[in-house]
Formats: sequence, C-alpha cells, structure tokens
Amino acid sequence: MSFALSPARPLRLPPVLAAVAVLAVLALPLAPGGGEGGAGPADAVSALVVLYAALRTLRARRRPLSATAVAVLGMPVVGLAVAAMGAASPGAGLTGLGRYLQVFVLVPAAVVLLVRDRADFRLLAWSFVGLAVWQGAVGVHQYVTGTGASYQGEEIRAVGTFGPQDVMGMATVVSFGLVCALGLALGRAPVRQRVAAGACALGLLLPLAVSFSRGAWIATVLTCGVQLVLAGLRRALKVAAVAAAAGVVLVGGFGVGTAMLQERISSIGQVTDAPDQSVVDRYTLWAAATGMWREHPVTGVGLKNFPAYRDAHASLALSSGSDTEGAGAAYRKQPLLSPHDMYLLVLSEQGLLGLLALAGSWLALLACGLRGLWRVRGGDGDGVDCALVGCGLLIWQLVDFAYGDIGGPSTVLTAVVFGVVAWWALVGAERAG
Repeated sequence: MSFALSPARPLRLPPVLAAVAVLAVLALPLAPGGGEGGAGPADAVSALVVLYAALRTLRARRRPLSATAVAVLGMPVVGLAVAAMGAASPGAGLTGLGRYLQVFVLVPAAVVLLVRDRADFRLLAWSFVGLAVWQGAVGVHQYVTGTGASYQGEEIRAVGTFGPQDVMGMATVVSFGLVCALGLALGRAPVRQRVAAGACALGLLLPLAVSFSRGAWIATVLTCGVQLVLAGLRRALKVAAVAAAAGVVLVGGFGVGTAMLQERISSIGQVTDAPDQSVVDRYTLWAAATGMWREHPVTGVGLKNFPAYRDAHASLALSSGSDTEGAGAAYRKQPLLSPHDMYLLVLSEQGLLGLLALAGSWLALLACGLRGLWRVRGGDGDGVDCALVGCGLLIWQLVDFAYGDIGGPSTVLTAVVFGVVAWWALVGAERAG
C-alpha cells in the first residue's frame, strides 16, 4: 500500500512584513548621541523596503499605482526639484532632495504597494501599537527611575530608546500608537480585539504624559477628539467617560500629576504671557523663516539652506542652542537648525511652490480618506477601523507639523505613516464602495 505525499507548500509571508521591519528596527536602542542626524539603521531598512517593493512590482508585471495615486504622491516632486537646484551645494541639494523623497514619496509608495488588503493594514496598525507600547514602557521606566533625558535639572523626561537628541521620538511613536489603538477600538472587530486595543490606548496615556511634549499632547487630544466624533456621538461620550476615569486614576492613583507635569500643562496657555526660552526660540525661528520667505516668495532659499540664512533673519532673543543630556548621553548644546514648524520650513526653503505641492498632496490624501470613511459608515461598517486609523494618523501629523518638522531617527516612522495614510486614501477607500 503506497501513500502519495503532496509536496509541502512554501511558507509565504505577507509582503507588508517588510514595512513592519522598519518599525522593528526603531525598537532597538540607539547609541548615546546616535540621534544627532544622518541616516540610521531604520533609514537603511526603509531603502531596502523601497527596493523590494519595486522589484516585486516589476516581477508581477502589472500597473502598480492608479493615475490618482501617482498624481497625489508625485505632487511634491516638482517643488523639491526646484528647491534642490537652489541649494548651497550639489551635495546639500541631493541630500535634502533624497530625504524629502524618502519621507513623502518613495517609502509611502512602497507601503501602498506592499499592503494588499485590510488585514495587512490592520497588521501594520497593530505593529504601530506594539512599538508604542515598547517605547512607552521604556519611557515610563526612565521617568520612575530618573534615567531619562534632563528636564528642569532632573533626568525624568521619557525619551524611550531615542535619546535626548530626539526628545520628540518617543512622544511621536506613542502618539501614533495611541491613535492606531483608538481607531482599532472604535471599529467592528471582535470584542476581544477591541478591548485589547482600548486597553493599549489607555495605557499609552501615561508615557505620553511623562514625555513632557506639549506639541504631542495637543496633536493627540485634537486627533482623538476627531476620531471619536467621526465614529459617532454615542461612542464618543462613552470613550470620553472612560478616558476621564483613566485620567483620575493616573493622577490620583499613580501620582502622574506632579508639579512639573502640571506646570508643563499650564504653560500651554502661557505661550504669549510668560513664554519660557524654548517658546521664545520657537517664535524667533518662526519669524526668521517668515523673513526668508518674504525675500524669496516663490522658490525659497533652497533645500538645507535654513541654517545659513537663520542668523541674518533672527533677532537677538534666539539662544545659541538647546541643552540636552541624560538617558545615557553627555551634556551637549544642540544647535537650532530648523524653525520647528514643517510648514514654515517648507515655505522658507521651497517657497510657495513647494508648500502648495506638499500641502496639496496632504490635503488630497485627507479628502480621499474622509470620503472612504463616509462610504464604509454608510455600508456594513467593515473597514471603519482602517478609516479611523488612516484619517487619524494624517490629522495628527498635520497638527504636529505646526510644532515640529522632520529630522532625527524617528523621521522614517513619519514616512511609514504617510504610506499607511496613502493606502487607505488611495486604495482602501476606493474599495469601500
């Protein structure tokens, strides 16, 4: 008696795991001082992801992106090319052009090509949550043990594995994870998954609080509020009640409401009455960026040229730099080389041409994403979680760009975020009808 043995099927992993690998690399600790700039391990992995997506598309011999997707994702290229020609040197122009293309064009397009369906999309969203939980746990440990970045003379600022040179890194990761978790919790997934997502969202409030990042707080509160409204008024009220209860527990039970944290929160409303030096520096840099744009309104001063023009347009109120230390790194004065506002950075270096191209691409993604949300809400509800995640991430980023810009190891995460947003807006939303 003979038995026919069927050949074993090769294990086929979903292509989206290539994008997940970028997030996995961001979970690794950086060497002290490793956030000072330049390409890092995650940037190298993102380049491999772009190459993999391109080779996979060529092998499939199919049209990779729709005409709409090509137009929306390719919109910033013209403004970037013009601004690159105005750079101080060919090397600086190519470096700046490569960075912008990586964050806003190439990596987002690769993610769009690698995400096949909503299941892949949810896997990537849960990967954001997982990275946020890990970085948040490291950050809370830094706060509790006094091993974080320096803040008002104490090493308590939670920065995760990013170090004091990228103090916004952990706050950004945690915010993205919280937005993803809330979107997943408000969807139509099985109850167990929604409860797990909701628990992750509540748990991430603590590391976000001890990051002492006012910009991340503002962006997260506004984004979560919009997500709740988009999910429905009844759900919004329920989740708001749970969030309020969690806030009481955090403040009363765990003592999160320290004097420093309360002072940081109150400082949000004092940016005009009694601003601290960081706020003064930011206002001065904003004024300098505006001055550059007035002199070069159409094409800006050129990519990577903000530092060269800064002193000629900044007042004496600008400090020499930001003091950073702690979290395993020695003290150093970090120079202020950007206006800490993405819109003003683009306006000063790329002019109106560059800003209209980039902002036009982002607004097109937002319009397409919201249209897809209305479609799924009017149907059987499947895909509401994807819509809330995609729209939420973009809203968070657009709000945060008013307080920060690209730079540091966490920048590659922004590139993946725009890929997630682009897939929902240009692919997932179109399949929602």
